[in-house]
Amino acid sequence: MHAAPLTSWRLQAMLDVLKDGHPHSTKDIARKSKVLAISACVSELRHHGAEIICERKKVDDGGNRKWVFCYTMLEAPKD
Repeated sequence: MHAAPLTSWRLQAMLDVLKDGHPHSTKDIARKSKVLAISACVSELRHHGAEIICERKKVDDGGNRKWVFCYTMLEAPKD
């Protein structure tokens, strides 16, 4: 994989959202970071040493139950 450097605006925007250590849905990450390639950026951050988990959660959206994917950063990149 050819990962972007950690100075990339995309990766910095993702880190700004994930740095709190709480789960964030892909929709939440896209809205806050202005990055749409969430899984690609997560892969790049993992390449740089970040520990990020992805969980599928069932949520209630106004009476409709649906599945969402949430990312949580357990450890920041080491670079």
